[in-house]
Amino acid sequence: MSTDTSGGSSGLFPESLLEFAASLSDSYDALEMSKRKYVGYVLVPASGFLLLTLAAAVALPFDLSVRLPIPLLGLLAFGTAVIYPKIYLNSRQAAIENQLHLVMTHLTVLSTTNIDRMQVFRTLASEEEYGAAAEELGRVVHLVDTWNQSLDDALRRRAKEVPSDAMSDFFDRLGYTIGAGQSLDDFLLSEQDAVIQNYITVYEGALANLEVMKDLYMSMILSMTFALVFAIVLPILTGNDPTLTVAAVIVMFMLVQLGFYVVIRAMAPYDPLWFHSERGAPSDARLWGSLIVGVALTFALIAVVGAGLFGYGPGLPGLLFFLDDVPLPLYLCVPVTPLTITGVVLRIEERNIVERDGEFPSFIRALGAAESAKQSTTGDVLITLHQKDFGALSADITRLYRRLNVRIDPGQAWYTFATDTRSYLIQKFSDMYLEGRAMGGRPKQLGELISTNMTTVMQLREQRQQATTTMIGLLYGITSASAFAFFIGLQVVQILADLSNQFNLTGAGGIGQIIYAGVYDIPLIEYLLLLVILFNALLSSVMIRTIDGGNKANAYLHFVLMTWLGCLVSILTKILVSNILSI
Repeated sequence: MSTDTSGGSSGLFPESLLEFAASLSDSYDALEMSKRKYVGYVLVPASGFLLLTLAAAVALPFDLSVRLPIPLLGLLAFGTAVIYPKIYLNSRQAAIENQLHLVMTHLTVLSTTNIDRMQVFRTLASEEEYGAAAEELGRVVHLVDTWNQSLDDALRRRAKEVPSDAMSDFFDRLGYTIGAGQSLDDFLLSEQDAVIQNYITVYEGALANLEVMKDLYMSMILSMTFALVFAIVLPILTGNDPTLTVAAVIVMFMLVQLGFYVVIRAMAPYDPLWFHSERGAPSDARLWGSLIVGVALTFALIAVVGAGLFGYGPGLPGLLFFLDDVPLPLYLCVPVTPLTITGVVLRIEERNIVERDGEFPSFIRALGAAESAKQSTTGDVLITLHQKDFGALSADITRLYRRLNVRIDPGQAWYTFATDTRSYLIQKFSDMYLEGRAMGGRPKQLGELISTNMTTVMQLREQRQQATTTMIGLLYGITSASAFAFFIGLQVVQILADLSNQFNLTGAGGIGQIIYAGVYDIPLIEYLLLLVILFNALLSSVMIRTIDGGNKANAYLHFVLMTWLGCLVSILTKILVSNILSI
């Protein structure tokens, strides 16, 4: 028994490598081009480039430190070419599963109408917003229309080639069910609970992965912070060039942060909040106005501060006339402050979108029930329904009623309603409801189906908001802790350098060989540390927006706050360390 266990554990890693190799080989079949063309057009040139870099590393008359990265570049290009099919397959899988719950809801809505089941698939295959999922449905339609296969055979055939396991399983079960004689609407209605549970599992799994990444991110950033502090302090004992060492660690620090951002962006569940219409919305003037004002004032402050540094105009000391000596970090955080205007306005609008999303399930359920009870049109039902209180959605419902009342095309009226709300979910689900009603669907059933699915998404969004809140606290904590550590090290070095100059240690019997204060360019290192604070604020603010699914421009508020936090901590740290060590 023990022998078998040992053998199984020892073979685990090779077995994983074999599985990866097998899946990588299978992914080549999923490419748009054949294996032979991919090898000839991509792998062979990448191999040639790798050999060329190896030859260059051997032949070029440079130091080893310069020649060593050259073959690494070729190896990176070759490795990327080898694993690209796997990356492509994984990206298609993620694209399908991100839209699968909306596709399934839309499919169910259309199946309850009076149209043919193939028309259901054709309609969804033409929806460009569904991306890769719509393409898979289009391939099923192609097999039926072009190759004269039955729908059940086409579904089972396509199930073997779909990169998403969830969609493959759905196609397989749907094919066998249709082949057995069950109607499409009965199957899809019975599948709703399974679809919702699968979506919940995928969504919560993504949030759990983000929690793991949060802990890993914190440990890595703190490690890089300590590495940067050591890079600042150790040259005073070794005599190495501290500027070069600090710059190298800063580049590594930024690359680590950028890598984590890319990973978090890939792991975050796809659930956009905003709907951006080409027609625009009533609040566009306010949003664009806040953006123009915020950016214009920021560039104006940058110009004033920059001109002051070169001796033109009062500069920042003239703006902060109440300060006798303007600390260097304020030159970084003051110019970006006007971006707060844009961030606050967008944050208010985003909060309104969330409130409208919360009211829509009850509205669409009430609308469907009223239309079924009165056997009337949406416009007639809204005569009384628009007078009820639906919170932040009430004004938009009233405008929808007025448009329908003046005989505007229902499709245009509903689209304008979704545009006014700016909500991605409201746009998708209201479009499903309108399409289902136009094709003869039962209003009450449509309203309950859409309401149930959207309520589930709203509950998952609450969990996502909680994960975002903890991430915000972590990022602000890391910002303050990193700035504190950076400037403690810098201030200690500066005090030691001042003491060295004060007592002229270089001529004091060789003591100057212990402390190498003359190698430091303190102002330049301080500039580099402030650059790290600025980069951290930028990337952390975008990371927050990526996790919560909001508008990227809303990151301006967090960017300004984190920049101010890092700069204020650096100023207070310098004052604190100076006062303590001067006692």
